[in-house]
Amino acid sequence: MPSDDRPAPQRSSRPLAIRLAGPIRWLHTYLSMFGLVAVLFFSLTGITLNHPGWFYDGVATDVEAEGRVDPALLRGEADRLAIVERLRAEHGLRGALASFTEDEDECVVTFKGPGYSADAFIRRPEGTYRLAEHRHGLVAVLNDLHKGRDAGPVWSAVVDLSAALTGLAAATGLLLLFYIKRRRALGLATALAGAVALAAAFLLGVM
Repeated sequence: MPSDDRPAPQRSSRPLAIRLAGPIRWLHTYLSMFGLVAVLFFSLTGITLNHPGWFYDGVATDVEAEGRVDPALLRGEADRLAIVERLRAEHGLRGALASFTEDEDECVVTFKGPGYSADAFIRRPEGTYRLAEHRHGLVAVLNDLHKGRDAGPVWSAVVDLSAALTGLAAATGLLLLFYIKRRRALGLATALAGAVALAAAFLLGVM
């Protein structure tokens, strides 16, 4: 049989920590770039949320309307889907259905979205209703998106993903600091100073 003269594969003699530097750097760079817009969004809306008086745009619209649904939809257990679709089609309501409550005399249907709410009060015997719709300005919409309030499950997932990306970018940035000997001590001292400043702000200004 012919002999196999191929050289045996050489294993890297570099320590594992050194070999991980490249992947960590790659991960840090592209996580930061992928989440850049989200970080900017949540940073800026953090300011608008913390200081609503600075950015209040004065745009708020309150609309009241009246109408009627088929009383047959309200007999016994109300046909919720038909009623909700009727209200949406008639008044162009947006937002998700937040609640639908029933008692003997009245049904109350509530829609909510970022910077938006609408309530319909429906009289069961007659089918007549009164609608109150509230549309707030852009700043209110952005603030609600920052909090994930009334924005639906998709946006809730965006908030969670943005938080995870930010955390991973910070963690990989910290790991990269350990590969830079000249700046390691100063970098760690700066991170510690930031943590102490945050804790002091909480203890002295909140507790």
